[in-house]
Amino acid sequence: MPSYDDIVNNWLPRYTGMSIDQFGDYILLTNFNDYVSSFADQFKCDIYGEDRPMQAATNSNGLTIINFGIGSPNAATIMDLLSARQPKGVLFLGKCGGLKYSSEIGHFILPVAAIRGEGTGDDYFPPEVPALPSFKLHKFVSQKIYEKGYDYRTGVVYTTNRRVWEHDKKFLNRLRKLKAISIDMETATIFIVGHHNQISRGALLLVSDVPVLPEGVKTEESDANVTEQWVDIHLQLGIEAMTEIDGQGEKIKHFKY
Repeated sequence: MPSYDDIVNNWLPRYTGMSIDQFGDYILLTNFNDYVSSFADQFKCDIYGEDRPMQAATNSNGLTIINFGIGSPNAATIMDLLSARQPKGVLFLGKCGGLKYSSEIGHFILPVAAIRGEGTGDDYFPPEVPALPSFKLHKFVSQKIYEKGYDYRTGVVYTTNRRVWEHDKKFLNRLRKLKAISIDMETATIFIVGHHNQISRGALLLVSDVPVLPEGVKTEESDANVTEQWVDIHLQLGIEAMTEIDGQGEKIKHFKY
């Protein structure tokens, strides 16, 4: 049987169409191909993997962006495959649903932790192990948000594998008791699998809907409005943070248990 290293070294290019030496030291992750397209247009770089499960591009500064798809299993897959490259830092640019009535579409959330409601992370660590970002990476991202004059909130995000839950009052009541600020399908998995693979990781989430309100459930039209108004800002914050962190941020060192 091939070793773990053999598998990830083979599968990262297989899934993205990009050789390992084309991946940069810092990585942006997204669920949406328009983020990759905007990145490639801005930096005039090629997109790889358009006929593969994941699309990727790397600019001349050595920053890579990857669209890994949607959901916790895909998030675990890319965080495992990136161990073939061992990047210095990974930032997830994701969308989330706001769980507070005061949530507003377009708010940025820099989660301090994620609740592991997706189940995927249980294959990596016992349920008691918290899903946490790398503090120094988040510290630098927060600094860039502040410098650009945008507000952000901190809090705990709940990650689930369940896509359609808005009709389930029992599930919604549980979310309220957990005091989560938002809900998504990837953040906890990225944090916990990044921990497992000793990859520094973070997430900058964009509130794209407020599903606790009847009129707040995401539709194709409402998502298109979010994309038009906020996605370019979201992407640019990620680009600048992960481009400048190597020269300006504190050195990120993974603590080994």
